[in-house]
Amino acid sequence: MTLTSGVPVRNSAGGTELQLTVAETIALTPAVRHVRLVDPAGPTLPSFTPGSHVVVTCGTGPGGRPRHNSYSLTGPAFEPDHYAISVRLEESGRGGSQWVHDLQVGDRVPVGTPRSAFAPILTARHHLLVAGGIGITPILSHVRAAVQWGRSFEVHYAFRDGDGAHLDELHDLCGPRLYIYTAREVFRKRMGQALLEQPIGTHLYMCGPTGLVDDLCERAGRAGWPDARVHYEHFRVGDLDLGEPFTAHLTRRVIDVTVDSGVSLLDALESRGVAVPNLCRQGVCGECRLPVMSGGIDHRDLYLSAAEKEAGDCVMPCVSRANGPRLELDL
Repeated sequence: MTLTSGVPVRNSAGGTELQLTVAETIALTPAVRHVRLVDPAGPTLPSFTPGSHVVVTCGTGPGGRPRHNSYSLTGPAFEPDHYAISVRLEESGRGGSQWVHDLQVGDRVPVGTPRSAFAPILTARHHLLVAGGIGITPILSHVRAAVQWGRSFEVHYAFRDGDGAHLDELHDLCGPRLYIYTAREVFRKRMGQALLEQPIGTHLYMCGPTGLVDDLCERAGRAGWPDARVHYEHFRVGDLDLGEPFTAHLTRRVIDVTVDSGVSLLDALESRGVAVPNLCRQGVCGECRLPVMSGGIDHRDLYLSAAEKEAGDCVMPCVSRANGPRLELDL
């Protein structure tokens, strides 16, 4: 369907999109570009929850399939006059970041309506916000809301020397509540202390590389933090091994679908004419979630919680596979 400026319409992946225009692009660091998107048909865009992301259609990928990448919104959340994203150029990625870095003022960009998977807990007594590298983008959104509503917070931001994005804004918003680190060991030592110093009722929010998030989750657990007070968002799934072949049995259709090594379950289903709503195809957005009737699952996504993965009743077919020869899906 043709996209209409400023009006959400259904896209081919089953989601909704806005057709926005690039109003400004700024190089925040040598590797990070900030893009401000506006609606040419109206002054405001839909409000969103701090920590939300949008799915951007970044041109086309292999086989002419639209390439969808998820990016966190960094700007104001309530009735914004623009959406803003900051994107690191990933030379080893799928091409979406290069596409964003090549955008020019006036270009039209299909952007999904905001989705929330990393929202602040409004009843938290204190917000401990931790970012690594470009993981600062959803944290910046949290900071704006905390300042606006007078919430208690502090920010710990680790990055390579000379590669910290949004530092001026963070200094203005946070003042002495901002702690920055360019040395890994200094960061790890300070976070070990911070995890032990927080008042009861504090919630921890993390976004960054998988190693940083996994390490802090483990240390928070050892320090006695309840799982319900630990929230995180990874960048994306990295390169995955090819996996073993398996058979997906679709119980409603009563058909078997062969999933070869190196082929995703999502691709295998689509090749048999089975339509599955999807967006990021990276195990991040949760759009392609499918119910599982039986069979072991090799969960590779970054969307499902540990409890959901342990339950074993759903799978993200874009990246996850069967942990065995057969997987039965409620399809």
